[in-house]
Order: sequence, then structure tokens, then C-alpha cells
Amino acid sequence: MVACDEQSGRRFAGSVEFSPGFRPRPDISYVLFDFDGTLSLIRQGWPEVMTPMFVEMLPRKPGESDADLHHLVYDDIMRLTGKQTIYQMIQLVERIRERGGQPREPLWYKHEYLRRLDERIHSRIEALQTGHARPDDWLVYGSRRLLEQLLERGLTLCLASGTDEPFVKAEAALLDLTRYFGPRIYGALDDYRSFSKQMVIERILRENDIPGRRLLAFGDGYVEIENAKQAGGLAVAVASDEAHNGSGQVDPWKRQRLLGVGADVVIPDFRDAGPLMDCILSTGDGSCTSG
Repeated sequence: MVACDEQSGRRFAGSVEFSPGFRPRPDISYVLFDFDGTLSLIRQGWPEVMTPMFVEMLPRKPGESDADLHHLVYDDIMRLTGKQTIYQMIQLVERIRERGGQPREPLWYKHEYLRRLDERIHSRIEALQTGHARPDDWLVYGSRRLLEQLLERGLTLCLASGTDEPFVKAEAALLDLTRYFGPRIYGALDDYRSFSKQMVIERILRENDIPGRRLLAFGDGYVEIENAKQAGGLAVAVASDEAHNGSGQVDPWKRQRLLGVGADVVIPDFRDAGPLMDCILSTGDGSCTSG
């Protein structure tokens, strides 16, 4: 159990972990969200598509087992989570080349991965399109309540994803999320050098003439956490248990990885949206403590 502002008696219902250096930011005005794993679960299980594909494509060294290859490629994939998908394919190409193979272009591997991923998620998309599934069925627990509360507080919301922009916008619409972000939905572009989450953050700060400390970021990948912290923002790590949505359990791998790049807060989902934002936006001493 974690208590926030013990004088007010506010309590969190679930697991919320604050870093020792956490301090409230009552002047926050912009909030940046990652998409997959932070809000959307449509692509839940994507590593289970990418990892075996990489194992299949990678030349083996003498005596190397499936388990050895799985461990190698999984580390490569997860290290780049949050960046555009093409970077994981570039890493695969480098691995193939260093093992003496003749790789195809990274874009070929990206298209093959997306083809395989589509086979996995097609039924989810179809269920949302036909109304057989509700949008909230494929949102991280408590997401909509948080988004609505942020708008009620007068904050401006932005979304940035390493997934290709047309897919992000289409899936955000299926999940009834577009109304929270409006035109501020950004995703990967064919010219991958012209998009990054760091570029989105720099654009938000520049166009709105605000310092980094007025930015709050939510994400389950290291990129958005690290970029937000480098810009001077406050970062909340959503260490979501994607396979068991609503369990309230923190994914230990995400937790360790995201604390390692400077996350200020770690949560499993958004069940404590109200008390958490009270704490982050507090004008008091911000006594948010683990208890």
C-alpha cells in the first residue's frame, strides 16, 4: 500500500511506487502518452510474434540452441521497445550480417513482421469494428477514467507511438481515444529519421513555449521515459501486466528497466488515476511515500 499526502488521508488502492527524488509538479500543462502497452492492448503479445521470427531468420552458431537464440533476440527487441519498429529490424539485419548471413533490407523484415502480427490481432480489430468488443476491453485498466480526469483538469494531451502513424490513428479511433488527443497523435513515418518521441517532445515544448518541467509523460517503454526525463519532465512508468489486464500486478521486467532510466513513479495500471494526479499536481510538500 502506498499513501499520498498523509495529512489529507488519501490512499491508493493499488501498487504505486515513487522514486526518492519525486517532487510534485503543480505547473504541468502537457501530458504525453505512449500507445501500445500504455493505453492500447490491441497489439498485446507482439513480442511473441517478433521473437520467433527473429529466431527463424538468424543464422545459428555451432552448438547454439533455440533457447540461446531466443534470449539474444529477446534482449535486442526489448532494449529497443518504444522506438520505431524499423530500429528492431535494423538490429536484426546487423545480427544476421555479423553472423555471416546475407540479410534483406530492414523494411522487408518490418513488412514481414507486420504481416505476421496482423494474423494475431486481426480478430481483435474485427471485433472492435463490428461492435462485438467494447473499446474498453482493449484498454489498459482505468485508461479512460484517467484521460477524462486530465481533460477536466485543463491539461493538453498528446500521443506518440513507435507504431506506424496510420495504424496508430486507426486503432486510436477504434478505441474511442481520438477525442482526447485531437490532431496530436503522432506515429512512425516511412522516413524513420523524421520521427522520434524526442522530436515530439521538443515540438511540444517549442510550439507552446514551455519549459520541460511542465511536461508529464506516461509510458511502458524506456524511450518515452528517458526522453521525458532528459527534457526535464516528470515520467510515470506504466509497468502494465498486458497479458492479465486489470490484475493490478506490476511487470517486474518493465519496472526494473523503467526505474533504470529515471522513472519518477511506477504503476501497474490507472486504477489510482485520481489520487495519483492529486499527488503529482499537489501544491503542498508532496508527501508521497511508500507505506
